[in-house]
Amino acid sequence: MARTLKSDKVLFTMTLLLVGASVVMVYSASAVQALDRHGSPTWFLGKQLLWAILGIGVMLGAMRIDYHALRQPPLIWTLVAVTVAGLVAVFFFAPRNGTYRWMLFGSVSLQPSELAKLTAIVFAAALLERRMHRVNDLGYAIAPIGVIAFALAGLIVFEPDFGTAVVLVAVVGAVVFGAGLSYRYLIGTGLLLLPAAIGLVIMEPYRMRRIFAFLDPDQDPLGAAYQLNQALIAVGSGGAFGRGLMEGVQKLYYIPESHTDFIYAVVGEEFGLVGTTLMLGCFAVIAWRGLRTALVAPDRFGALLAIGLTLMVSLQALVNMSVVVGLAPTKGIPLPFVSNGGSSLLVSLLAMGILLNISQQASPTAAAAVEGRG
Repeated sequence: MARTLKSDKVLFTMTLLLVGASVVMVYSASAVQALDRHGSPTWFLGKQLLWAILGIGVMLGAMRIDYHALRQPPLIWTLVAVTVAGLVAVFFFAPRNGTYRWMLFGSVSLQPSELAKLTAIVFAAALLERRMHRVNDLGYAIAPIGVIAFALAGLIVFEPDFGTAVVLVAVVGAVVFGAGLSYRYLIGTGLLLLPAAIGLVIMEPYRMRRIFAFLDPDQDPLGAAYQLNQALIAVGSGGAFGRGLMEGVQKLYYIPESHTDFIYAVVGEEFGLVGTTLMLGCFAVIAWRGLRTALVAPDRFGALLAIGLTLMVSLQALVNMSVVVGLAPTKGIPLPFVSNGGSSLLVSLLAMGILLNISQQASPTAAAAVEGRG
């Protein structure tokens, strides 16, 4: 069990602030659509609030369970098996928007690809802790991680969800690099994967259209660039301080599904540059405190786990916000803690709970050294 109950209060506070912002912004972004589709303006709000309560309960529970339990092989392989089963099961459910990403149970949907990122991180951190002494022996230490990571990413690509697969591989790569793998191997792997990634983009016409829309949003304003253009209008019209809560216009069917992947645009329109900067600042603080937790972790497993969990959240946030403001091609990646969606919220809060448990067990010597450098 944890030696102390002192969790990282800053990390905990930033997480709760973002969850609170989610409940408010999901209602603001979805009220009109919910009324039209379901006859109640609070339809999406109610579901998001329930997921938020459940997720916070999961986070609080994870804070009280020693993270070392995650390195037990039976638990790890059970997690891998459940994740693979979920990623396969989605193909037996009805597609949504032409994709097979969800398992549907009435009004409840689960997205196994969210769990896949957590599974890959736990597997990589546990294996690397045991094989750190030969981390540059690719066959011994890296190959098993590559098999699991690429198997999970491959199933996700077939859904199709190219963006989530890239995030999974990138985060696992960061964990491996944090374990001490030579940068030469990482560069070599990246050069080998680049042609495959380009091929996957070229094979799907809609991905190519998104690339061209990103490069020239005016080329197809009513097609591939429609979401991006409407998001830019929303962010731009918000100015410095925004139109005010519930006063946004672009969410009124101009931005499709504005309460999900493009909710950051609604934040920009209703709270302006101030609101988007504050939200960006929350994620920046989470990244800082998460990486600090990795530095003060009592063992290598905790350090590698903290690196992976921190990057899982912060990298997704960076990609999502970059898409909304036109700095990256459109991808279906939710904004952690904020976008409507139970699976993303639940897994993100579980990740924060584990991260907070690691912070509870910080090495006093390492913590003092880090504070001294600060």
